[in-house]
Amino acid sequence: MKKEINQYIDHTKIGKEVKKEDIIKTCKEAKIYNFRGVCVNPKWVKLTKKELKGTDIKVVVLIDDPIGDSLPKERIKICKKAILDGADDLDIVVNIPDVKHERWNKILKDLKAICKLGDTKVIIGSGYLTDEEIAKVSSLVKEAGATCVKTATGKDPLHNREMKEKAEHLKIMRKNAEGLLIKASGNVKTKEDVSLMIKAGADIIGTSSGVKIMKNYGKK
Repeated sequence: MKKEINQYIDHTKIGKEVKKEDIIKTCKEAKIYNFRGVCVNPKWVKLTKKELKGTDIKVVVLIDDPIGDSLPKERIKICKKAILDGADDLDIVVNIPDVKHERWNKILKDLKAICKLGDTKVIIGSGYLTDEEIAKVSSLVKEAGATCVKTATGKDPLHNREMKEKAEHLKIMRKNAEGLLIKASGNVKTKEDVSLMIKAGADIIGTSSGVKIMKNYGKK
């Protein structure tokens, strides 16, 4: 393991049902365990930034889930607002319908415009894709200037399959986006899941089970 387990984790609180007190609690947990980041929906970026003031914990924002099909100008608007509100990392979903229709130039143009705004992790929705599509999109993410390629959101259909398949996706991503960080996310819930993801090449783990995972590692 290249670093302490807590520094792999983007502690995640996503969903329409999330309330202000949930975000405050999540940020407190992140400070207790000194997680790498806290990942939230755009509406909570400003509050998260406030709660994490004085720490090195990154504010990570999930944008355009689950399939990245908003208009490019709307995606740019959301990203700019998130940065103004204090986001450090943009976790944006690639336009998966465009991937399935092989609109590679459109995808590259969209991602390049977003990556110019700040540190960008591109979520490829690997559970929706074939191995060939994972390879192609990972290479486009690198070409676009992203800092990281990420597997999935919590709504990715891969969550119903074994973690071993996700691990294979990570290997494809690393091979085709050499030099970029790799983030594993989507139903990563246990110490065993984390260990498998790291072994497969993950640099960052996105999970809502950060506290449980830390306790499983014996970190109280």
